[in-house]
Amino acid sequence: MERNQELRLCIETVASDGRAVARADRYVVFVDGGTTGDLLDVRIRRVRRRYAEAEILALVKPGPERSAPRCPYAGLCGGCQWQHIDYRAQLELKRQHVVDALERIGGFEHPTVDPVVGMSDPYYYRNKMEFSFGDRWMERAELESVREEQPASGERFALGLHIPQRFDKVLDVEECYLQSEQSTRIVNLVRSFARERALPAYSTVRHQGYLRNLVIRQSRHAAELMVNIVTSEDRPEVMGELRAVLLEGVPEITTICNNITTRKSQVALGEQERVVYGPGFITERLGRWQFRISANSFFQTNTLQTELLYEAVRRAAQATPAETVYDLYSGTGTIAIVLAADARSVVGIESSSAAIEDALGNASLNGINNCTFIAGDLAEKFTRQTDWMAQLGLPDVVVLDPPRAGVHQKVLAELERIGPRRILYVSCNPATQARDLQLLCARGRYRIEQLQPFDMFPHTRHVENIATLQKASKNPLN
Repeated sequence: MERNQELRLCIETVASDGRAVARADRYVVFVDGGTTGDLLDVRIRRVRRRYAEAEILALVKPGPERSAPRCPYAGLCGGCQWQHIDYRAQLELKRQHVVDALERIGGFEHPTVDPVVGMSDPYYYRNKMEFSFGDRWMERAELESVREEQPASGERFALGLHIPQRFDKVLDVEECYLQSEQSTRIVNLVRSFARERALPAYSTVRHQGYLRNLVIRQSRHAAELMVNIVTSEDRPEVMGELRAVLLEGVPEITTICNNITTRKSQVALGEQERVVYGPGFITERLGRWQFRISANSFFQTNTLQTELLYEAVRRAAQATPAETVYDLYSGTGTIAIVLAADARSVVGIESSSAAIEDALGNASLNGINNCTFIAGDLAEKFTRQTDWMAQLGLPDVVVLDPPRAGVHQKVLAELERIGPRRILYVSCNPATQARDLQLLCARGRYRIEQLQPFDMFPHTRHVENIATLQKASKNPLN
């Protein structure tokens, strides 16, 4: 296999990282943009000892799972890697990825994984979108044509989404099917405003420029819409002009914020915040519970699926009014609040002090008085030496909702020692979840009762999974 070699390949499957998999004389070739059954002409662009990576030259014959992308940017934008795959096929791929992780990493034989809970409409599902300002990405022919002329800064200016593996170039997006029609109007208004006033986009290479990010947050169940402009400096006069333009063009906007940061990081968080219009937050509802969301608050980005996910967690927990529930990695308290009505008490533990403040505010907003939130690192807080555990009581039910890295081994060991009757493990990473489940189940103290995946991000490779663990009726450790 050589670089730039051209081949005709048939796609066998799609891997958990989202890339299509083919074989050339038993040599694995990963292809971006393919799907099962496709017959493709490809060009090898990178060769490794055990595999190669290729790009598509031509679709010779589409596979049965191929679908026409709705978005004109599909294949360029990094937001929806799977729009070319039929949605029902996407769901089955995600279920299989959970199965594969449990078998290969967790060592479970023939795990029973329920069908993925999908969406009736897999578009316009996000309540939050982060767009970037930057240098406009150009195709090679366009780049060659303007290289000699040195185009004006306004022609290079872009507002949109980064293309995959390019932090320094932005795909100018005029329409996106992920959030809402209002979101698209806001993006185009802000782009026109910035170009007309020659406002410079922040360069992640030179670390110069004014405009960094446009973040739009929208309530699914209330007519509330937030626009957050992230900039490198405070320019009140510019924000005043932009406020007038936005409110005239999109009167549905209920609040406008300006987050200001001098950090080189691309994370769309400000060191300081100015509320330009409205209260500075929006309110969202999950079932009967309300949550206040500020510009920098964490909140699940798919409201409709989150309602289904949390209701599934509540049902699986089977908490009773006599029991104590621990919500580990509790974030802004959403799961704790949903479980509070069923339990005697809920204890949430979270490392972020800002998230703890949001959790306390959300509990107060909903009239919840049986939730306690503790700030601190779980590996330090959740040990047998802690006094708070003796004061608040040992857990009957534990919910784990860790970041992608999974649960610290000290926490898993302590869980096994304490022995709650049920453990609910919610994960966005099947690989680390499978690793942790293997440790929890290795000595027979717990068994997996149910595995229920959810599709929180249609048209991407990501899948959320709830693993329900039941304590064995007889303790094999005794």
